Amino acid sequence: MVVHALDAARAARRVDRALVATDDERIAACVRAAGGEAVLTSPNAASGTDRVAEIARSFAADVYVNVQGDEPLMSPENIDRAVDLLERPDRAIATLAYPVGAEAGADPGVVKVAVSRDGRALYFSRSPIPYDRGGHVPYRKHLGLYAFRAATLAQIAALTPSPLEMAESLEQLRWLEAGYTIWIGEAAEDSVGVDTPADLLEAERRMRKEVSS
Repeated sequence: MVVHALDAARAARRVDRALVATDDERIAACVRAAGGEAVLTSPNAASGTDRVAEIARSFAADVYVNVQGDEPLMSPENIDRAVDLLERPDRAIATLAYPVGAEAGADPGVVKVAVSRDGRALYFSRSPIPYDRGGHVPYRKHLGLYAFRAATLAQIAALTPSPLEMAESLEQLRWLEAGYTIWIGEAAEDSVGVDTPADLLEAERRMRKEVSS
């Protein structure tokens, strides 16, 4: 699964270097066997963002992209789109969303995002947001992908957990509560975050479909 995510990062046009940050030597060995670069990080990292921030202290860059290892279907185009959102110097955090229907909107395993007209994230939730009384507003699924400017990555990694973050178990709410702006782009295609056995089956089904098409 991690190697699939790594392959997407290596295929992205806007990525100069792709590596896997992990605290598990077994994962690192798997990545190296596939010809990838792996770096061991602290087992105390509470999130992927903390792990990327740790890497950033040793590997200098202007922008860092967190492609989560449980997103084996993340496309290189999605990664490029997240980076492209930071072309404007006044933007520091970017991620992507994809339109989904009512079933996904009601699924607490699918994180939804409400977005302002100019593309700023208003709120992320496991609940169906916005509440659609008329049945005409599509939900926007948040994908497990972030791009950060270096200085902002260091700042948000130093923040303590916030009330909304702990309520929803979504670390990006910590950043919103602290006053940071998160810019949302349109994903080129959907992805599947593998958090449950059902997610794994769905990811495998889609992979088989891609191979056979």
